[in-house]
Amino acid sequence: MPPRPTPPHRPVGSATRGTTNPNRLRRMDRWIADAHGAALRRSTDPVAVDLGYGAAPWTAVELLDRLRTVCGTAEVVGVEIDPARVAAAKPYEREGLSFAHGGFEVPLGAGRRPALIRAANVLRQYDEDEVAAVWARLCARLAPDGLLVEGTCDEIGRRHVWVALGPEGPRTVTFATRLGSLATPSDLAERLPKALIHRNVPGEPVHAFLRDFDRAWAAAAPYAALSARQRWIRTASALKADWPLTDGPRRWRQGEITLRWEAIAPRG
Repeated sequence: MPPRPTPPHRPVGSATRGTTNPNRLRRMDRWIADAHGAALRRSTDPVAVDLGYGAAPWTAVELLDRLRTVCGTAEVVGVEIDPARVAAAKPYEREGLSFAHGGFEVPLGAGRRPALIRAANVLRQYDEDEVAAVWARLCARLAPDGLLVEGTCDEIGRRHVWVALGPEGPRTVTFATRLGSLATPSDLAERLPKALIHRNVPGEPVHAFLRDFDRAWAAAAPYAALSARQRWIRTASALKADWPLTDGPRRWRQGEITLRWEAIAPRG
């Protein structure tokens, strides 16, 4: 009896809406290049995965260009669960940039383990109780010094919140915004990652953080006469007295604040 043919590879996960725009992920990419650039340079295989890049390959193209500013040998593989999107992206392939059909299994082949996985706007359609398993699966694919960055932004990238994870699990949460578009810091709540967005209720750490963020922003109102940037910096400086921020004025000037995950992680 002849052997049965090997079943075709079936990607893990579900297709996203595919919404994408050029320059949408610039804030996340800028942070990655700064926070993870040294690790990429140390890596013997600095391959990054743009997971779920969407209906057009712009974010993968831009990720390669931005990573190459800090690591000249960086490579990007765009991974999409929709084969039609992969086919549409193929004409954009070039040295260091390729596209593959897949999902949360992150198919790189040849035993490769990514130095970076960026999963932007991928988990919004999933249930909150599915997030931990997806994080664990993606973290298990990372190289020993690898980084997973998972988060959500608006359609043109003005507001963005992401979680950074290592092979051991979540490390930090970053809030990033175009300061001129911000009324109050809690406006960023609508862009919280799936692990946090349903926890913005009294009694949860993320709710307490956003409450204190708004209070510090209000107290720093006089600095708005100088600029929104100066108001943000003053706000971050005040927050650091009570919350474990991991960055300082250099990143705050970019409209970012990063704090340790354990300070904001959901209870229960």
